[in-house]
Amino acid sequence: MPVLPDIHDGRILVLDFGSQYTRLIARRVREAGVYSEIRSFDISEDALSSFGPRGIVLSGGPDSVTGGRDGLPIPEAVFRAGVPVLGICYGMQAMAARFGGAVDSAEAREFGMAEVRARGHSDLLRGIDDRTGPGGEGLLDVWMSHGDRVTALPDGFRTIASSPNAPIAGIAHPGRQLYGLQFHPEVAHTRQGSAILGRFVNGICDCPPVWTPANIVEESVASIRTRVGEAGRVLLALSGGVDSSVAAALLHRAIGDRVTGIFVDNGLLRRGEGDEVMEALARGQGVRVRRVEAAPRFLAALRGVEDPERKRTLIGNLFIEIFEEEAERAGGASFLAQGTIYPDVIESARADTGKADVIKSHHNVGGLPERMRLSLVEPLRELFKDEVRAVGLELGLPRDLVFRHPFPGPGLAVRVLGEVREDRLERLRAADAIFLEELRRAGWYDRVAQAFAVFLPVRSVGVMGDQRRHEPVVVLRAVETADFMTARAARLPWELLETVSTRIVNEVPGISRVGVDVSSKPPATIEWE
Repeated sequence: MPVLPDIHDGRILVLDFGSQYTRLIARRVREAGVYSEIRSFDISEDALSSFGPRGIVLSGGPDSVTGGRDGLPIPEAVFRAGVPVLGICYGMQAMAARFGGAVDSAEAREFGMAEVRARGHSDLLRGIDDRTGPGGEGLLDVWMSHGDRVTALPDGFRTIASSPNAPIAGIAHPGRQLYGLQFHPEVAHTRQGSAILGRFVNGICDCPPVWTPANIVEESVASIRTRVGEAGRVLLALSGGVDSSVAAALLHRAIGDRVTGIFVDNGLLRRGEGDEVMEALARGQGVRVRRVEAAPRFLAALRGVEDPERKRTLIGNLFIEIFEEEAERAGGASFLAQGTIYPDVIESARADTGKADVIKSHHNVGGLPERMRLSLVEPLRELFKDEVRAVGLELGLPRDLVFRHPFPGPGLAVRVLGEVREDRLERLRAADAIFLEELRRAGWYDRVAQAFAVFLPVRSVGVMGDQRRHEPVVVLRAVETADFMTARAARLPWELLETVSTRIVNEVPGISRVGVDVSSKPPATIEWE
């Protein structure tokens, strides 16, 4: 039997100093075939040592080390680890200040595209350029986003890149393998960004490119078999979405008929979705599926509840209660599998010191009860959404299932703002169905990553049939994103939006106004709650 490659061999640690691009760094590293994780800048020395990185990347961030301010400190454990370090934007500035360099506020802030000249030779930038300058030097088109800049090098460092507004746009200490870039190689606007990060992780850090969909599948199957054992039985929480469907395929490949899918119809689904999910699962992964009708229990638990975090917690607890009941009916299943993915973990996590805020508690992470009789199996916990889809294709799942729009675990409970009531759910289901139908008809469904309607518990004045109406509002949300960690509002044609709005107002009783959400993530989240 061939020896499986260790997909975590040569792991890279990404320390987050608050940049909006931190998730992109981790994804770019993984695109180079190397496993990476994001941790807070205030990681403890024990946690860093336990992770065992072969290289460390320091993200950008909004803080500053100028004007007597200390900013967010780089843990000394980073430099004691004896591995290559790459500081990006604030990460470079903080590193330069740490070793005695000077950082000052730039005379002209720099946000957007810039041309950088590679100066001399460095292991990081050697042979990487977009074109050759008049003096034979390499020129790079890069993305800048900074108000401070390094103005004097620390001892032992040299300049490896410069631009008109940032004469020290890249630094290196070859002996200690410390590198810094003022620009952002992780964003798509930096045309050679992937090549630069690939050079750092594959070349300088000597990490083998083994983080691939095929290897992830093989390692996941082996890991499931080890965790579950020869006779363990697993209940799988199924929603019909891509995450739980890919988890189902992995589990079925690993342990066959010892996994039973449980589809909980919680009354918080879209129109006709319960039947659609059962049909899709029946022709999908070969997993036995049992449908549990639980709408009355969920709606009763949510009665009078308006706080989003409380909703998620209640839903998470009730799911677990039902799964534990089903485990007894299934003859002693001792494991619960669910499609938790890496963004769920990141957004539900706090920094090691508790300084970072929870963005939202996902019902399958922060919403779980502290004490459970079932042990968790989460085969997708380390994967970004695009990686989940790549694994799904590797497993042979249908493309239309793999690229189906995500649907949140708490369902429409987080798309009905305020108290969840059946009348509000019915209005939202009707509006949402119209929106998705028109997106498909116009050929836009597959051009956006996620689209849905939101019910607002506010009343707006309208006029229909010469009569005054005072009725709730529906908002349309459609986003474009690769990883669901950052996103921008989709630029839907005005004619399409007008058609959707007209149909909703005419066909959904009790709705007389339709809005459109054009917020990006960040600062907004994709879901409203």
